[in-house]
Amino acid sequence: MNLVKPALAQIKLEPKGTDFDSLPNITIPGIVSGAINLVLVLAALVFFFMLVWGGVRWIMSQGDKGNVENARNQITNALIGLAIIFAAWAIMKLIETLFGVSIFNLSIPTFL
Repeated sequence: MNLVKPALAQIKLEPKGTDFDSLPNITIPGIVSGAINLVLVLAALVFFFMLVWGGVRWIMSQGDKGNVENARNQITNALIGLAIIFAAWAIMKLIETLFGVSIFNLSIPTFL
């Protein structure tokens, strides 16, 4: 038991990494900006997988007109969704370029 105490005394339990150094700098605009980016990426992934699954359904339809039509509609809807997501991203970049308001790194002006 006496040998364990000196060994435990040398273990330092202080965080040394820089993973949590920026934690106090989190702001509401930063959270909103991160949420917007997350939603755009997740929506794009969902529509991409819908597109791929529509292609798989078309291949597996074996020429059945109803299944081919359903798969074609799914592919069309996925492409429309991807176009809407890309348009939303492009509009946000256009607003950032024209007005200088960075939505991706949102900073809300204050009077202080």
